Amino acid sequence: MERLFNLDAQLLFDACVMALSMLVMFTFLSYLLFKPVRKLLEDRKQRVADEQESAKNDRKEAAVYKEEYEQKLKEIDKEAQAILSEARKKAMKTENEIVAEAKEEAARIITRANNEIELERKRALDDMKQEMIAIASAMAGKVVAASIDTSVQDELIEETLKEMGEQTWLS
Repeated sequence: MERLFNLDAQLLFDACVMALSMLVMFTFLSYLLFKPVRKLLEDRKQRVADEQESAKNDRKEAAVYKEEYEQKLKEIDKEAQAILSEARKKAMKTENEIVAEAKEEAARIITRANNEIELERKRALDDMKQEMIAIASAMAGKVVAASIDTSVQDELIEETLKEMGEQTWLS
């Protein structure tokens, strides 16, 4: 019977030498290749972890900055509202001052107009008195010219005074 694999001492020796050389080669290559590759992978793993940590910190900082930004926006809104409120108050104050000045000016104009009306009325009364005096003088001239006696003259003066009224001479 023939052997299937031809297992003899040479084959076993060759197999052991090959296994031993593969072990040495695996150990040598492991030392030369696997350790640097593992180190490279570990470095990459560490770099990724650092980047993730950095990204997490950046997100936290961004959230803080966002919160500060929103707070500043709220403060700016409040400040804008305060400025608008102050502007409204100043506008109302200015409006009130303008209205008060206009009312004062209107009151001055009305007072001046009333004074002018009063002066015109006095002038008219004075003109009327002057006309009455002129009429009385003309009547007196006619009376004197007609040589009327004093009783008729007194009667005419009394009649004229009654027609003119006592208030005209008193004012």
